[in-house]
Amino acid sequence: MTNKVFDGFPQVIVIQCRQGRCNMGNCPYCRSVTLPGDTICYSCGRVLANIKSPNFAAEQQFNRGSVESTYLKTRKPTKSGMVMTQSGKRRNILKRRKNRFRSVVMLGLVAFIMLSPQAREVVWEKYAGVVEYVQLATAPYHLYPIETTYTLGKTIDYYNSAGNSYATENLAIPTDVSSLYESNSSFVYTDGETPNAIPESIQKINSIKLIINDAEVIDIPLNGLPSKSFAEKVTTTDGHDVWWPGVGPGVNYCKIGNCVKFNLSLGPGETAKVTFAVNLTSTSYSWWSSTRVDSRIVGSDDGISVDTSGTFDDISERGGGSKLIQFGAKQWYNRGSMIGEDGPYQDYAIDAIQFDIVQETADTISASIPEGRSDNAYAFARATFDYLHKNVAYDKNAPLTARSGPACLAASIGDCDEQTNAYFSILRTKGIPGWYVFGALTDSTFQTWEGHAWGYILLPMSDSWCMSQNIELDSCFVEGSVDVVNNKWLLHTPTAYIDWIEEADPSGNLVKAYYNPGVRCCDVDRVRSFSTLEFQEGTGGTFQVKKVAENLR
Repeated sequence: MTNKVFDGFPQVIVIQCRQGRCNMGNCPYCRSVTLPGDTICYSCGRVLANIKSPNFAAEQQFNRGSVESTYLKTRKPTKSGMVMTQSGKRRNILKRRKNRFRSVVMLGLVAFIMLSPQAREVVWEKYAGVVEYVQLATAPYHLYPIETTYTLGKTIDYYNSAGNSYATENLAIPTDVSSLYESNSSFVYTDGETPNAIPESIQKINSIKLIINDAEVIDIPLNGLPSKSFAEKVTTTDGHDVWWPGVGPGVNYCKIGNCVKFNLSLGPGETAKVTFAVNLTSTSYSWWSSTRVDSRIVGSDDGISVDTSGTFDDISERGGGSKLIQFGAKQWYNRGSMIGEDGPYQDYAIDAIQFDIVQETADTISASIPEGRSDNAYAFARATFDYLHKNVAYDKNAPLTARSGPACLAASIGDCDEQTNAYFSILRTKGIPGWYVFGALTDSTFQTWEGHAWGYILLPMSDSWCMSQNIELDSCFVEGSVDVVNNKWLLHTPTAYIDWIEEADPSGNLVKAYYNPGVRCCDVDRVRSFSTLEFQEGTGGTFQVKKVAENLR
């Protein structure tokens, strides 16, 4: 007696031996060993003829000896278990096992369908939770410090290749930034007992210096105050002028908030080097309430999630609806008609209505959102974030003039500015406000820097959640940082230096002024770079941000 395995089931085969010898044969199809009494080859699954017969190739095969179960052996091998009946019809005698498996699957499917909607949702949540757990365990990640103090140097090198010439520059003076921009309180409570939460600092400017040719150092007051007019300018030993006049009309004033201005006088072949050195303390902060947020990061306790989010309609009821008015226009920042290799860049950097690709993309994203959350502002904003992160590649050689949102979607590629344009274009189809942040970005070791742009968005909490927390509806929202290309969802990290946050301006002139901070005459070349001039060990350690889409169920 011996054991065999067929179709996953062990089979016990009795070997009949006579006079010390066992009568065995071979399958005519696969040449595997067969035993007396075998009607099926346990290697390939084909039906066997009567091996004893001299007419082996055409022999009738008997199953349990009845005429009704008598099959003709197929002359030509087909697939496992295929035989022919006396009437000439083909039949697969292994189909029963397959049908049994199908029946089990269909039974499970029917049982799932018969469940209540609530029960089906629970099943899906359990399944999705397991999938997400496995994904998080193996997902790649970015590494960030909790808090770091460092000095960032924005350096501009000038070279004059011709006759006497000049260059002017406007450098935005960075400011302190809190977890709720331009506000003194995170939430306003209605019970008269709970103190209003004070926003957390995410960027604190400690000092600012302007260094000319690595020699002369000019201290710039925090926030540019008190200001210094052009008439009060500082003139260096090389004849360069420096002042910080505040915002005002004319070339001698700042356009995008307080700034440092300087004029460089350059003779033939002369060079100049200006370094804007900013010492700051930057702290990680999350506006996302999730178990995926490291517990050491401040903010998640007051953050938003898909379960606490309000609807698109709630946006106008938060913050007096000011952000919706300021940063919710369907078209924004008209740069004039431009055509590039990826098609039209379009007039507007952000465009939610002029081109079908934006609305079609928004519809695709909406269709992916679970039932019952079609108007959930958080769900749509997060699903859009995950969609772009998955479907739009980063462009290291982006055109000088940034692609518009529609052009970025059409090309399925874009740099930080362009993917932000695409993100805002899609969000504004639903009335979700978004505005720019400009600055610089470094790696986890603070060794390599580059200019960077990302965004802020406003998301409302639901009316029910706000009332349960005794929070006034008008203050019940978050304004959080979103960086699509670096997978930072509602997260600020010390590796992101905030130079300027966009201010409301329907014309887009302020953003244009930031992109074009100076004037150069004649043959002056200008090269900008960033570097870490001084670095202090971070406090609180580091944390991981996994590259995994969120389960919105």
